[in-house]
Amino acid sequence: MHIDLQATAQLAATPDAAFALAVDAERFPSLFRGFGPIPALRRITLHGPLAVGVTRDVEGADGARMLETVTALEPGRRHAYTLGRLRPPLSWLVRVGHADWTFVAHDGGTAVTWRYRFELTSPLAWPIAAPLLRVFMQGAMRRCLHAMAPARG
Repeated sequence: MHIDLQATAQLAATPDAAFALAVDAERFPSLFRGFGPIPALRRITLHGPLAVGVTRDVEGADGARMLETVTALEPGRRHAYTLGRLRPPLSWLVRVGHADWTFVAHDGGTAVTWRYRFELTSPLAWPIAAPLLRVFMQGAMRRCLHAMAPARG
């Protein structure tokens, strides 16, 4: 069983610039500010040059260190990754997350769509995981995209 989330935004930037900001390990953490029990990001540490298959540590403001593995990388168009090494209590509900960002030129800027599919540990997790992820994680995704708009420069 899984839960799908989506956040979208129109950025006044080219697809290349919006993509570059989304994959910038130095700048992106300050844009993901969290929401409710979803913590902000403190840092992202790449384990090699950004490419399909590379992993990166993602450290939350709460000290949690998750692991992302890049699964797609098409500069200016698409960026996807899996999110694993979750810790309790989230790991009791979610096995892994699959994120997929797309960047499409639109109306002189870029339409950005960020999707997440979270695989649940069990169907029994759904009643707790669904509201938690749909309210707080999707809210954090929307806040992040909103923060990206003025930060593109």
